[in-house]
Amino acid sequence: MSSTIESTTRPATAAAGKGDMGRWIDIAALDDIPPRGARVIRTRLGCIAIFRTHDDRVFALDDRCPHKGGALSDGLVHGHAVTCPLHAWVISLEDGRVQGGGEGRVGTHMVRVAAGRILIDASLATRNAA
Repeated sequence: MSSTIESTTRPATAAAGKGDMGRWIDIAALDDIPPRGARVIRTRLGCIAIFRTHDDRVFALDDRCPHKGGALSDGLVHGHAVTCPLHAWVISLEDGRVQGGGEGRVGTHMVRVAAGRILIDASLATRNAA
């Protein structure tokens, strides 16, 4: 089961690297998400699921399956994919595309890990929902 990460939405500093300091928001420690787990952050665009894979890669996708709207953050993470808990649709964490027989795509968002911290693209906090 996923939980919501309470974020202070503070801009990342030196961890983001020179030249893009204001572009990233520090949302949590990598260890706040277990391997093969997920957490949810709320943004102006809606809920975003942050996934951690078995090899410590981190991905950010809209937390809504394109099939029936299931919360992907409650799904099973395997390899670099997540299986929706409602109807077992498999979604690629890398590009958001449905794998197998279904059609559709989930929105993906820029995310990175620096110095053990998870950083999301700051535009998620500043863009208005369409």
